[in-house]
Amino acid sequence: MTWSTRQLADLAGTTVKAIRHYHATDVLEEPVRAANGYKQYGTAHLVRLLQITQLRDLGMSTAEIRAAGDSEDMFFDTVRALDARLAASIEREQKIRADLAELLAHRTGPDVPVGFESIADGLTGADRAVISISALLYDEQGMRDLHEIAEHHQDTDIAFNDLPADASAEAIRAVALRLASVLRRIHESYPDTRNPPRPTTARKREAMHALYQSLPDLYNPAQIGVLAQAYRLAQDDGPRDDADA
Repeated sequence: MTWSTRQLADLAGTTVKAIRHYHATDVLEEPVRAANGYKQYGTAHLVRLLQITQLRDLGMSTAEIRAAGDSEDMFFDTVRALDARLAASIEREQKIRADLAELLAHRTGPDVPVGFESIADGLTGADRAVISISALLYDEQGMRDLHEIAEHHQDTDIAFNDLPADASAEAIRAVALRLASVLRRIHESYPDTRNPPRPTTARKREAMHALYQSLPDLYNPAQIGVLAQAYRLAQDDGPRDDADA
């Protein structure tokens, strides 16, 4: 019994194009041709094509199928590698589902960074933007720390968020002192926050530059002044407010 390329493709549930690809990549041997020049596929071709289709359905690439045919050990090495990839993929998808569940539970908008849904109500638009950009710089642990910091110090942000652009130097100083006190406690609990992260790649350097560039777009001049003063006070262990007494 022999089949044409079209008949073989239909029988195996694949396409003529796929069969030609398998020939080109040396995973399916080409058959002999009849006197009229047409290919004639036999049982061995059908069985091999069914094997290829099955392995493709399991997620193997044609290159892996070709390599797996070299030996039984190679086949099982390929299967183990595929299983590891699938396990990692499942883990990623489970995390995505967990993130989607948070979005649905808290009904937050697209401007809320993933993982910050539970505290979204206490974040301003500027906060959300800074956190989104910060995700380009920090690893998962860094973002978890940032979440905890944002969650536990939201009450301190009120005076900062309400500060008008034309605030007096005295008002700026007062908010900066309060913020510096908070920064000191954050630095004690999270020592890595004492200094800005050191970018290790060109992309992270660009992200750091983007973060600094974004601040004047997100905060008014008085708030920028508070941030600068508070950071210096916290680093220099300067004047403290009553909260540090």
